[in-house]
Amino acid sequence: MKTYFFSVFICLLLLQACGNEKRLTDATGVFEATEVIVSAEASGKILALNIREGDALTRDQVVGLIDSTQLHLTKKQLEANKITVLSGRPDVQAQIEATEREIAKQEREKERIEKLLAGDVATQKQLDDIESLILILKARLRSQKSNLSNSVNSVDAQSNSIDVQIEQLEDRIEKCNIKSPISGTVLVKYAEQGEIAAMGKALFKVADVDHMILKAYVTADQLARLTIGQEVRVLAEFGETENREYRGKVTWISSKSEFTPKTIQTQDERANLVYAVKIAVQNDDYLKIGMYGGFKMTE
Repeated sequence: MKTYFFSVFICLLLLQACGNEKRLTDATGVFEATEVIVSAEASGKILALNIREGDALTRDQVVGLIDSTQLHLTKKQLEANKITVLSGRPDVQAQIEATEREIAKQEREKERIEKLLAGDVATQKQLDDIESLILILKARLRSQKSNLSNSVNSVDAQSNSIDVQIEQLEDRIEKCNIKSPISGTVLVKYAEQGEIAAMGKALFKVADVDHMILKAYVTADQLARLTIGQEVRVLAEFGETENREYRGKVTWISSKSEFTPKTIQTQDERANLVYAVKIAVQNDDYLKIGMYGGFKMTE
């Protein structure tokens, strides 16, 4: 009988200890991180993918390369085509220079005839003829300029079209460089050097583990005490007995309630409906994705 009462007493102490442990936090949840699956933006053979799971990457760091030989050859062909097109661009000034010189010559001849006409040495017909010739030459000059301008515009349009194609190729060539879109740690590597990548194929997964997020669930009563930007105390669980405390900030509060997830416990376990909240926590290299933790609202 004494053994029975002693066993009951020990159980009560354990239950009380567990209750005190739960009261260390107002709600518990799981640590998450921003994860990005990096996919191929080009198709071709993977020439290099120099990453391993656990590697730390910086934003826009080049970690691999997809074969872009054919793209480079196509670019060279377009550059040669552009040179050919530009070679057909007319030299406007050179082609109208002869007409302009002829007009200037006839203008001087007109001035000479006007002087002779004033002295009754030349006739009015001579002056009329020279004026008509000058009008014809000026009309010819305008026509030449218009035709040459159209030719120049046509060549420039072809050249600009080739420039756009070259820019498109340069963009495709740039996308053959495999980059990390965020600073973070490689979680999973899905492809290897030598494999054929198709556009959209997953290559690796990277996560920003420096900035962790604790996703927890609170009851409606607790919700009234939380606001966006509020600082809270975060406790991360390391094993059964060890906890580590961090400073956290509430960054998101769900506007809709949901049923309590099976793996989550709140202070009021009788509540069926809870609200999800996200708390930003600066990682000190101890926090891991999927680790359990909780938070306590500061008084």
